[in-house]
Amino acid sequence: MATQQDIKRRIRSIRNTEKITKAMELVAASRLRRAQQRIEALRPYADRLAEVMVEVAAADAHAYDQPLLAQREVKSVAVLALTADRGLAGAFNANVVRQSLEIAREQRAAGRDVHWLVVGRKGVSTMRFRRQTVEADFTGITDRPSYGDAREIAAKAAELYASGEVDRVVMVYNRFISALAQKLEVVELLPVPEEALSGAEPEAVEGSYIHEPDVREVLAALLPTYIETTIYRAMLESTASEHGARMTAMRNASENAGEFLDVLTLRMNRARQAEITQEILEVVAGADALT
Repeated sequence: MATQQDIKRRIRSIRNTEKITKAMELVAASRLRRAQQRIEALRPYADRLAEVMVEVAAADAHAYDQPLLAQREVKSVAVLALTADRGLAGAFNANVVRQSLEIAREQRAAGRDVHWLVVGRKGVSTMRFRRQTVEADFTGITDRPSYGDAREIAAKAAELYASGEVDRVVMVYNRFISALAQKLEVVELLPVPEEALSGAEPEAVEGSYIHEPDVREVLAALLPTYIETTIYRAMLESTASEHGARMTAMRNASENAGEFLDVLTLRMNRARQAEITQEILEVVAGADALT
């Protein structure tokens, strides 16, 4: 049976851990608020950009001649996995890695090659540990991603697609719903899905815009921006999801520490009572021996 000193040491250790988890919960909550503000600021722009691209594509009968819209037989797939640079966020990173590996298994079973583009140190280290060849990694950017980071990732994905090295690019990330919930999303990034360009009536568009320069030139400029914005939005969603997951994980850890402290306190009280009882028995036994 553990002595009082042993139990006291464990109590001190758990209390120190509880202080750390509570501090990390507060930090995550603060960062989550900032991440939410960035998402809310980007969403109107991203939604309007998608609408403009739909309208321009509807005005061009040859929209699908664009390199980033070209549909071809899929022989090679690139998987873009958005993870975090840090852990202690519950299943946040594990869910993305698990889904990405599942996609890779399905593609390889279909006889297709898989290329890896990974964001975040956790994802990079896990993929390399699992002997996956990471073609491009992007680390040190997940706490506060910038549009420049998204542009760099989009340029690499577009380069692989335009050169014919890959015939499809799939992005896996956690979409932010609330501080307590995140939803795993799988998005076909390239080629730009046809449904992303549907929904506008050409007649209405022709009466709404005069395109200068040519419609195809406008679309050629819009498509890379659309890809960059899609990745940037996913990165912001992923960052907010990370902070939300970490805040929840640290809160659960603090609650578990509190419950364990109650158990250890009860054990210490019982140990103290047992020691007192033992001392009383020894005193009584000594007194009986003297009489």
